[in-house]
Amino acid sequence: MATIYEVAARAGVSPATVSRVMNGTGVSVTNELKVRKAATDLDYVPNRAARSLRTRSSEVIALIIPDIENPFFTAVARGVEDHAQEFGYSVVLCNSDERLDKERRYLDIAIADHVGGIIIAPASRHSALEEVTRRGIPLVAVDRSPAGHGVDAVLADNRALACLATEGLYASGYQRVACITGPKDVDTAKERAAGWRRVFQDRHPDLSARRYLRHGDYRIAGGHAAMESLMTGQQPPDAVFIANNLMAVGALAYLDTGGSKTSVRAIGVAALGDTPFAFLDTQGATVIDLPARRMGSNAAQFLLERIRGTSGPPRTLVLR
Repeated sequence: MATIYEVAARAGVSPATVSRVMNGTGVSVTNELKVRKAATDLDYVPNRAARSLRTRSSEVIALIIPDIENPFFTAVARGVEDHAQEFGYSVVLCNSDERLDKERRYLDIAIADHVGGIIIAPASRHSALEEVTRRGIPLVAVDRSPAGHGVDAVLADNRALACLATEGLYASGYQRVACITGPKDVDTAKERAAGWRRVFQDRHPDLSARRYLRHGDYRIAGGHAAMESLMTGQQPPDAVFIANNLMAVGALAYLDTGGSKTSVRAIGVAALGDTPFAFLDTQGATVIDLPARRMGSNAAQFLLERIRGTSGPPRTLVLR
């Protein structure tokens, strides 16, 4: 692991300057940029052990989530905090923005600060969790399960919920139900698409499911673009299952603002998770609740048990 002296030499500054940058005290913008670039190039992690002893970081939990602006993850965070506070632990919230590099940086900081444990909704199935598990830091995944790491996880029953939403649209009389799901490398996006696909293929054994499947970014713009793609193609669907709430906002906005010849009244929409904004025209939209707050609370419970020394194989709790 790189030292502060190696970072200083690479950046062409003194070790004291590196220390000031890492502690957030004033240095010139030029020197700060040099130091941060050198630290990134050398994979430098500050040694914050002494500060950890002063601030009792062992009683701090790091919560790393992809999007704090999404009400689903806000509710997850509230569940984590409620349970942690009850047992005397504080929660530090980190927002990865679905970026692996940003997520990695927060993981490095959590390790350096000697946090008691980490709860993470991984940005990808390939999130870099090896160093956390190698060091024996208690780690629990929430909402998304990282591949190959063998850690406790608290998940929603994504396939079952997607099936429920899709079957509900067909039961309402719609004939062709499409799907807008999340990024291809995100576990929940795959599971929710798989649930939709099972129902779709039962109804349309001769149709290609791929034709009616779109991947978005779990954000408003992605939902808008995916709905436009579906509605401007040949034989557009008459209903859409949308795999998260923010993409539903974008999809509904496309329909509601005249982006399509149809409207929300003509197109059936079912979405997972409460949509955070009100719309002028939401008739035909169905919302399937996700147990976000319970997921957060159960993830915190799992983590505190591991912090206190509970052993045994990884556990997975699936909520519906």
